[in-house]
Amino acid sequence: MLGNLNGWHLVIILVVILLLFGATRLPALSKSLGQSMRIFRNETKAMKDENQTPGDGTAGTATGTTTGTSTGTPTDDSQKP
Repeated sequence: MLGNLNGWHLVIILVVILLLFGATRLPALSKSLGQSMRIFRNETKAMKDENQTPGDGTAGTATGTTTGTSTGTPTDDSQKP
């Protein structure tokens, strides 16, 4: 999809962004975009490292205990009057 962009397309996109946000907000916008990209890359790298870490197979599995909420009403038909 983005492979069909040439130089003129990018120039037009940059001009539209400049008109929408103004020259004074562009530095803050680019800084925010850069920080977001850095966070996204770090998180995806951490997820890949977590998946590739050899373990005993128990990481991320339940311990067998469950917690539930009770409504206080019996669900067994034999307890009805």
